[in-house]
Amino acid sequence: MTRALLAAFTAPDRLLKAVEIEREAGVPALEAFTPYPIEGLSQALGQPATNIPWYMLAGGLAVAGGMYLMEWYSAVLAYPFNQGGRPHNSWPAFMLAPVEVGVLAAALTGFVVFLLKAGLPRLSHPLFEHLPFERASQDQFLLAVRAPSPGDAAVVARQRLFDAGAVWVEEVEL
Repeated sequence: MTRALLAAFTAPDRLLKAVEIEREAGVPALEAFTPYPIEGLSQALGQPATNIPWYMLAGGLAVAGGMYLMEWYSAVLAYPFNQGGRPHNSWPAFMLAPVEVGVLAAALTGFVVFLLKAGLPRLSHPLFEHLPFERASQDQFLLAVRAPSPGDAAVVARQRLFDAGAVWVEEVEL
């Protein structure tokens, strides 16, 4: 379990200011919880760009290739049928199903990878025990930062968050 300071802000600009102050102080922010997306927040938190599109491309191409090979095998090797003198391997006739199935597979791959990367479905989280956390989906902006060891550093960290505009600061276990 990780100890963290959870701070609540009433406006998104105060949250962004707090993230900048914490990064300048050398304290990495763990996560921000907001009721709606805030432009520039992921960059301020230092989150890297997602690689989900690459997984989607790989999943879509793999399934589309498999579907094409299945059609090719059935028409060329397993059950060759002479249709008016056309070649058995007539690739334009085989392209419709692989494209459709590939798009479906890419979408499903993206959804599954998103769920895995987000750690979902997660039915229980230590933050769910704190009643103020429920307001993060309504009207408050929460920031979780690593809690320093008890003592003067903890007091300074709390004061930095209050100076940035925090309404309240609480130590929690993540």
